[in-house]
Amino acid sequence: MTTTADQAIGALRSGHDALAEVVKGLTSDQLTGPSAASEWTIADVLSHLGSGAEIGLAAVDAALGTGPAPADGFNQSVWDRWNAKQPEDQAADVLLANQALVERYEAIDDDAKATTTVNLGFMTAPVGDAAGMRLNEFALHSWDVRVVADPAAVVAPEAVPTLLTVGHYLFGWLGKPGSVLDGRQELVDVTISDADQRFGLNITDKVEIVEAPQVATATLELPGESWLRLVSGRLAPEHTPVAVQASGAVTLDQLRHIFPGY
Repeated sequence: MTTTADQAIGALRSGHDALAEVVKGLTSDQLTGPSAASEWTIADVLSHLGSGAEIGLAAVDAALGTGPAPADGFNQSVWDRWNAKQPEDQAADVLLANQALVERYEAIDDDAKATTTVNLGFMTAPVGDAAGMRLNEFALHSWDVRVVADPAAVVAPEAVPTLLTVGHYLFGWLGKPGSVLDGRQELVDVTISDADQRFGLNITDKVEIVEAPQVATATLELPGESWLRLVSGRLAPEHTPVAVQASGAVTLDQLRHIFPGY
């Protein structure tokens, strides 16, 4: 039986293999050119994914007892080392680092998947959720790389079901209403058209997911992949499919500003 952990790990594998094919074909000019992540080059994105893979591997090894718990300052030392690499080395090394992390997840047996928790620094999570958090980072930043050459690129379909379940861990800091709605409180009725999901977005000085409202001030209907890119700041007009529809007191453009991304 396929578990949620298996689903996330399988998507990490297919995502790694797909990104590897893209990265191997990048020129030096492309590596130092812009990505879809604001203020980051493609090499910067790959460096971020590589350092994240190394940090993630250390956390998984510590959880399984196959490595020591990372010492204070470990994460910063990894970031500093990756940031100091040349773009070509960041591109080559991310494939090695991410391959090692994916293989480590793939080697975890069913008992360990069911009983092990991984300390991610900001939370402790079961193996499946830890893999899902990594998948969230990996799938979205992979899109940042792929969409530069392919404006029609989407978040990998095999990653979407997992990402729709891990979003609640991140949602508290994704929404930043600020002055976008001039202080108004609005309730958006959201329908994920291809996942049979419906819920509300309660927008005040923050954004909260609530139960599907009986009465709302706005509606939003969109595929799950588009929802993931909207709340992560990746649904610019030129990357918005026609299936995304918003109406009422909150416009799609206002939602884009409420979710500025990372």
